[in-house]
Amino acid sequence: MGAPRGLRRHAAASACPLLAFAVLLALPGLAAGVTRRYTFNVGMTSVTRLCGTKSIPTVNGQFPGPRLDAREGDRLVVTVHNHMSRNVSFHWHGLRQLRNGWADGPAYITQCPVQPGQSYVYDFTVAGQRGTLWWHAHLSWLRVHLYGPLLILPGLGVPYPFAAPYKEVPIMFGEWFKADTESVISQALQTGAGPNVSDAYTFNGLPGPTYNCSSKDTYTLKVQPGRMYMLRLINSALNDELFFGIANHTLTVVEADANYVKPFTVSTLVISPGQTMNVLLTTSANPSSQAFAMAIAPYTNTQGTFDNTTAAAVLQYDATTAPSSAQNLPLPALPRYNDTNAVARFTSNFRSLASAQYPARVPRAVDRHVLFTVGLGTDPCPSNQTCQGPNGTKFAASINNNSFVRPRSALLEAHYQRRYAGVLMANFPTTPPHPFNYTGTPPNNTFVAHGTRVVPLKFNTSVELVMQGTAIQGAESHPLHMHGFNFFVVGQGFGNYDPINDPAKYNLVDPVERNTVSVPTAGWVAVRFLADNPGVWLMHCHFDVHLSWGLSMAWMVDDGPLPNQKMLPPPSDLPKC
Repeated sequence: MGAPRGLRRHAAASACPLLAFAVLLALPGLAAGVTRRYTFNVGMTSVTRLCGTKSIPTVNGQFPGPRLDAREGDRLVVTVHNHMSRNVSFHWHGLRQLRNGWADGPAYITQCPVQPGQSYVYDFTVAGQRGTLWWHAHLSWLRVHLYGPLLILPGLGVPYPFAAPYKEVPIMFGEWFKADTESVISQALQTGAGPNVSDAYTFNGLPGPTYNCSSKDTYTLKVQPGRMYMLRLINSALNDELFFGIANHTLTVVEADANYVKPFTVSTLVISPGQTMNVLLTTSANPSSQAFAMAIAPYTNTQGTFDNTTAAAVLQYDATTAPSSAQNLPLPALPRYNDTNAVARFTSNFRSLASAQYPARVPRAVDRHVLFTVGLGTDPCPSNQTCQGPNGTKFAASINNNSFVRPRSALLEAHYQRRYAGVLMANFPTTPPHPFNYTGTPPNNTFVAHGTRVVPLKFNTSVELVMQGTAIQGAESHPLHMHGFNFFVVGQGFGNYDPINDPAKYNLVDPVERNTVSVPTAGWVAVRFLADNPGVWLMHCHFDVHLSWGLSMAWMVDDGPLPNQKMLPPPSDLPKC
């Protein structure tokens, strides 16, 4: 892992202005296989949006945070200094962190958080991956402000498997709350109610003209006619899947979660929190207007409240003129907020490239079959209070009726030291403990069990995991993210999974490879992966409200027999709890 940590020096990350952040040239001079050093100074910064100013956590005073650039094969060394009065940790979303869970970031899973006044060095190598990923805080709801792009170019001299774009542009979709988000989730957990929802969606931190006081806070993408741009889309929203479109333009999808896909063209796409997507935008040679609106709006089937607003940004032709106002631009036609069929049609397009250079190594034989129910539930109200959840209970969420309890110390350290007692239980249920008609009438008892439970896996076990959505407290989509692995999405459908007939319809030839997949509303999704990465790896819903309610679990993967199949030892500066 290179030089001892105490001898490292770290250059500060570039504090480029927000709009300069938006456009990335192809960086032809970015050398490969080198060490890139960044410094994250995490502190509080006053930011004004929607007519109000509030103090938010930022990295290096920037919102969104700084862009990290790398090439496949590079080593990244990110030194985090916590200047806040609260704990923090950072996750490098989608990076596999081979044998190196110490750099993965989820607090109390792979590390204790970085405490106020303390520092930690995330030291990791980008091995066998290229594309659009991102980084974000991984403790409570801090990621609503602490996030930024992580862009990995192919190795030097390695072309894209499609025509090279004229420019590459990262666009991060986010959410803005007028209230303090830590207070929002704290209050919700106390009362048992659903938390207050966001007040706006954002493009690269800017809400745009559909919101009060926000015309000046509009993201503008300046383009030239007749050029091809690659938009690196990232959904960093806290609790919402989003539709996206550009008026009078189509988008060709070429990558999902930093994995190339067979190109397909759409006018509207949907992207879940945690997911990334690279799309090619070919601008018109003779545009009918100098400006067109881009827009995002939510997709949801929740029975609760949600942020049912639309955020707009501007695609601006002719960069020599002043930016057009998006105020009067016609918005693209996005599907209705609950249009599950539109989502299913879009999702069915994804196929791996499955070429000689980029094969789809989907496990054909399966060692372990696992069935997870995924959804909401309830907890009884404590006798000394009144609760505001369903029928006077408290909202909860679970996988196989187990609501994950955050441990007081890091699971990865316990696993490395083989010190499990009082920390975790290796008995997470791999089939539903109480089978029922999952997408039909819910059972009378919706209370969940609680525990810090993991599924143990032997090294190199091939796993087929079916995730079945439930209708308890209403059927809705759940974007499930797996740390430490990509998986192949071999099948999905509506209703209850049929273990007899559904596997015959699996795609084992060119299934899409992802790190985050949405369990369809009132449906199921089947994925396969190879447990070839030793460590403890979190899997959770990327709606942070559901994560806070316990919709997560962890895989505990043993070391393999060979030296290069064993966990690396912990770094000397690993934070203490």
